[in-house]
Amino acid sequence: MLFSNKRRLFYLYLREGWRRFSRRLSLSRMTALRFAGSTPDRLIVAPTDLRAIDPFVAEEILQGRYPLAGRVLDTEGESPFEIDLPSHEFAVRLHSFGWLRHLRAVRDDAGFVRLRQIVDDWIGTHGRNIADISWDADVVAQRIIAWLSHSPVVLRNAEHGFYRRFLKSLAFQVRYLRHIADTVCDGEARLRVRMALAMASVSMSTSASAVRKASRHLDLELDRQILPDGGHFSRSPRAGLELLLDLLPLRQTYVNLGHDVPSRLIPCIDRMYPALRFFRHQGGELALFNGATSVLAHELASVLRYDETAGEPFRSLPHIHYERLSLGDTVIIMDTGRPLSVDLSRSAHAGCLSFEMSSGRNRFIINSGAPKFAGERFRQMARTTAAHSTVTVNDTSSCRFSQSRFLGPIMTSGLSRVVVERRDDPGRMEFVKASHDGYLAAFDLLHERDVGVLNGGRLVRGRDRLAREDGSDPDATDAATAVARFHIHPAIGMRQHSKSEIYLSAPDGEVWLFACPDGELAIEEDIFFADPSGVRASSQITVTFTAAQPEIQWTLTREG
Repeated sequence: MLFSNKRRLFYLYLREGWRRFSRRLSLSRMTALRFAGSTPDRLIVAPTDLRAIDPFVAEEILQGRYPLAGRVLDTEGESPFEIDLPSHEFAVRLHSFGWLRHLRAVRDDAGFVRLRQIVDDWIGTHGRNIADISWDADVVAQRIIAWLSHSPVVLRNAEHGFYRRFLKSLAFQVRYLRHIADTVCDGEARLRVRMALAMASVSMSTSASAVRKASRHLDLELDRQILPDGGHFSRSPRAGLELLLDLLPLRQTYVNLGHDVPSRLIPCIDRMYPALRFFRHQGGELALFNGATSVLAHELASVLRYDETAGEPFRSLPHIHYERLSLGDTVIIMDTGRPLSVDLSRSAHAGCLSFEMSSGRNRFIINSGAPKFAGERFRQMARTTAAHSTVTVNDTSSCRFSQSRFLGPIMTSGLSRVVVERRDDPGRMEFVKASHDGYLAAFDLLHERDVGVLNGGRLVRGRDRLAREDGSDPDATDAATAVARFHIHPAIGMRQHSKSEIYLSAPDGEVWLFACPDGELAIEEDIFFADPSGVRASSQITVTFTAAQPEIQWTLTREG
């Protein structure tokens, strides 16, 4: 096993080295000259941006204060592109120009002049210097989409000189992105690159062959990344929402201009909607799996209003491996899969067999989610198994993450096999039994979990068990200690009723009783990473058990 892991690591280092070498080779030293070319005479159309605007943010930016990524930078009259920035995430948000949407609230000429000055500052300081974070592929793709979508605001009453500089820079960025597209790491960023290039091909004056080529590349990437069940192959509920926010305007732009819509675009959008609804709790929030964080309700609503596939959510997403149990007002969503590739594990969480449970508009049991703006340390903490409502063994995650800066935070070992069995009795019971081998190599143990919803959704039964690979119980002398964690939403109150029972109370008065007669039951401090206001304190229920008593059974019962 040790030799196999070393060989795997060697292969990963070799592959990453080749990817970086290929990228350097594709850029070469003559970067600026290589991407020089003609400038289009005009923009044909500005695609719609479905994201919400905030007039307060617009006013702050015009005053030289940038509220981005959970921080506020006061430039004190200087250009934001020439001073030290407070965080990596802030720099990404600043250079990707998504904040331009808020400037749609500008109504006076002075505001338009100030906006053009900000854009001109970027063109002058970063427009030809291909370096640092401002030229990361995903940042460039987001910037192109933002510049195209908000060009009417940026170019309103603009003098001819700025108009030409803006179009010249935009064309330069498009040529650069087209050149590096094949070297982008697999995942959401690569698809966004193809979306940006397709959007540019129909929004700017270009040849029919260029439009067709961009369309073909987009089709290929959509086919790879949007799986038959409609899930994105990163397995993140957030990815589907973020992509739809750009795919919907792109589809409408093709239609409005009379171009042939890429053949895979509409079918992929139609598949993505049921998957998005699958992850949606009845209160409107998305489940917190694999990098998902808080979602603004109006952004989700702005996407769902274009849903023409309305219907009940699927019970299973078999290609990205999730299960949904739903009876009455109770919904349980359970992760029964693993990363689909090494590249896609860069943002994946070690949360196999974790679940979330909601009743009506209240989320009771959740995962800790991913922080929206926090630094790398919190992002990596959020990926651990302990940040999910599942079982850890000896305070160890079911997957191991690389600590190498060269490789990045990929998963290097751990989970390799998940077995799932589902049984439903329509209207009476929905049940999932699953197991994974994430602890097999380190502790010679499998984690098995059963979850069932009964009694019209008023009762949830669960079982967690540690077992040997052949299904037998561990030796009584095994020193392994397991902790089943149930992360509780910060809005839910908790009160310990007895040694084995805890009441969970929602703000609207709904009450559930968590009971576990096995193991050691406790209420402990917790961290909720996905709160809209930032990382905040919360609480969790823990049940500690050992290999000497390798199984616990627990229930959630609705009171009243």
